[in-house]
Amino acid sequence: MARRFIVCDGAELARLWARIGAGESEELTWVPRDDESRARPPGFRVLQGGLCPEAIAKLDPKDGDEFALVSEEGPFLRSAVAAVSATAPEAPVLVMSDRVDPDDLPEHRCLRRTGLRTQIRDDIDLEFSHLGNLQRVVRLRDLLVGREKVGLLLQPDPDPDGIACAYALRALLGRKSPTAPLISFGEVKRPENLAMVRALGIEVRTVTPEELDEFDGIALVDVQPTVFGDPPPARVLSVDVVIDHHPERSGYDAVIRDIRTGYGATATILTEYLQAAEMEVRPKLGTALLYGIKSDTQLLGRDTSSADMQAFAFLHSCHSPALLRRIERPALPEDGLRALGRALSKTEVHDGIHLLVLGRVREDVIPQVAELGLQAEGTEWAIAAGIVGSDLVFSVRNVGYVRAAGEVVRGIVEGLGVGGGHRSMAKGIIPVKAFRETHGRCDAATVRRVLLDAFRRAIQGDDD
Repeated sequence: MARRFIVCDGAELARLWARIGAGESEELTWVPRDDESRARPPGFRVLQGGLCPEAIAKLDPKDGDEFALVSEEGPFLRSAVAAVSATAPEAPVLVMSDRVDPDDLPEHRCLRRTGLRTQIRDDIDLEFSHLGNLQRVVRLRDLLVGREKVGLLLQPDPDPDGIACAYALRALLGRKSPTAPLISFGEVKRPENLAMVRALGIEVRTVTPEELDEFDGIALVDVQPTVFGDPPPARVLSVDVVIDHHPERSGYDAVIRDIRTGYGATATILTEYLQAAEMEVRPKLGTALLYGIKSDTQLLGRDTSSADMQAFAFLHSCHSPALLRRIERPALPEDGLRALGRALSKTEVHDGIHLLVLGRVREDVIPQVAELGLQAEGTEWAIAAGIVGSDLVFSVRNVGYVRAAGEVVRGIVEGLGVGGGHRSMAKGIIPVKAFRETHGRCDAATVRRVLLDAFRRAIQGDDD
């Protein structure tokens, strides 16, 4: 376990720390002052040899250990930072003082300053969490600073969490799109996601595996290499960075790997990076990250950690409500509105199921109509279906506390087409030819009858 070395200036501050409550991994030391009693503060030991590199070396710091330097005196803190830098130059340092300004401290590549007497135990733990994330940011920047062009690789058909994270990582690296483009093996398709990139002015470039050779750095966000096929392209099996919250996969190499499966969104990790680096979060970036967390956790209702909630609260103060509305309510084209009007003129809610048959429409209209359909009174399931090219495509939404939508759709399309999704949203595709061969026709009345009957049976679990 990594250790925290606490170095207090005098017995008074050591006793203050003891009253706050020492953490399990903290090694408590103090440097006695000439004008005070030598009585040992509870739990503390004297830093043998005084404030010098030799004394710090006796603590035997290892990789991953951290230091907190506690004092109200500039000379003490300057000497302490210098001693730690000389002995453990890679160790991150937390300076705790109410009087000493950051400008009074010596240069250190991973140093954070915070207050002292106003702190309580949770504050100190949070500061150390920030310090750990700052160390990760420093490593990321050190690794990629000399690279000419870094590709920020997302999953095919990128989702809001991944898009927001790549946008944030580019900001952390201090780069623009020419030297750190967002890239994917598949274009952005879903209307909400298209609305997101358009509203925020984010470009996601579609590339082939062969085009990865133009990048001398690759960072994966909200995805791991095993998602890209079996086997994945060779170039993604050895990358620079992987930051993700999905279950950890093996079979690839990454210089830096930050995978937190207890988090509901990867956007939470990037938000913590930004906080640790004390970067200004502008409204566009704040909106992107907020929407990333909101979409992946279903508004903090699914697989949510306290870290997600804290990040969401932080981002809520710096996002743009107007931008968020544009993303969450993408514009419906005129032909989509006309199709919606025709479908609504014949719609009814049966057994909590609201089915809207649209006819031939653009694919992006279908999920938007499904979202609208969920607003009908008494609706627990909303299904919007339409003909796209040679396929019958339907999108499904539910209220989130009933049977998983993805599971229901997979059961309905089995043997005819493909489909799946999450608990509250899913998509199915059935070739029109296969639908006609099975049901005789593919007109609106037949689609309505067949899908309504199939959903009734699937939701109730009756496959007979």
